[in-house]
Amino acid sequence: MKLVNYYKTFLNNFKQKIIPLVYQNDLKKLGLFYETKWGEEQGDHMYVQHYEKHFYSIRRKNLKILEIGIGGYDNPNEGGNSLKLWKTYFPNSRIYGVDVVDKKALEEDRIQIFQGSQNDEYFLKKVIEEIGELDIIIDDGSHVNEHVITSFKTLFSSLKDGGIYIVEDTHTSYWPSLFGERWSTFGNKNVYLENLAKVGGSLDLNDPKTSMNFFKRLIDGLNHEEFLFPGYIPSYFDKHIVSMHFYHNLIIMYKGNNIEGSNILENNTLRPYILEELGVKSLDDLGLDFASVSDQYIRYRL
Repeated sequence: MKLVNYYKTFLNNFKQKIIPLVYQNDLKKLGLFYETKWGEEQGDHMYVQHYEKHFYSIRRKNLKILEIGIGGYDNPNEGGNSLKLWKTYFPNSRIYGVDVVDKKALEEDRIQIFQGSQNDEYFLKKVIEEIGELDIIIDDGSHVNEHVITSFKTLFSSLKDGGIYIVEDTHTSYWPSLFGERWSTFGNKNVYLENLAKVGGSLDLNDPKTSMNFFKRLIDGLNHEEFLFPGYIPSYFDKHIVSMHFYHNLIIMYKGNNIEGSNILENNTLRPYILEELGVKSLDDLGLDFASVSDQYIRYRL
């Protein structure tokens, strides 16, 4: 019996070390091996093809990658599969994880873990102070809309130019906090459903408090130099988000310098030659009602 157990242990250890090396170029197979939810079964997240598209060309670079959410819920010894996946797929990179539960037991070579809330700006800033600028940030944390927005506002500036910020599971934007205060009266509760009761989404597709509407507003910022609104002051996101890719339940954003300029506007007002072509001396002569949209443009500065 001891010999049988020895061989079982040996084969399991061999499998854990060899199979990732064999599949290290195939993100889909790595996802299956590490049992991340990227498969083809009902309920799985079909993110793998998008990650391969955006990651494959940079996978051998020396990167710093931070993932929010480690998995395993309240068990300090469970979770961490996606951290191991990224460690394997990015063989020259250092992987960092953040979770509200102490997951330090899951640390290993090239994987470092911090305990704290993704909704705590002070904690997130302390993490960045310790590890420095990042190349990739993946938010697979609580999926609570407020938390997603707080994390993005706090962490996006810590990306290097060319860096990538990712938000997973954006479907929670469309789910109101199920049951509300009545949750405590329900029986047969489990952690997953309890989390759904707190996500803070909305049935209103235009609710400004949801993460999807927050990110949808940033799309206009890609074209901030085309805003015909004299005196507009571009936000940090206006100036540094250079592309946004929206997929089913997934957003992938790139950081850079969004300063291409406009051939019609300068400083958010019409260029002199355009005014001349229109036969007017100033923008005021066009009778445009900027006051009616001033609140809207101020909102984009936030």
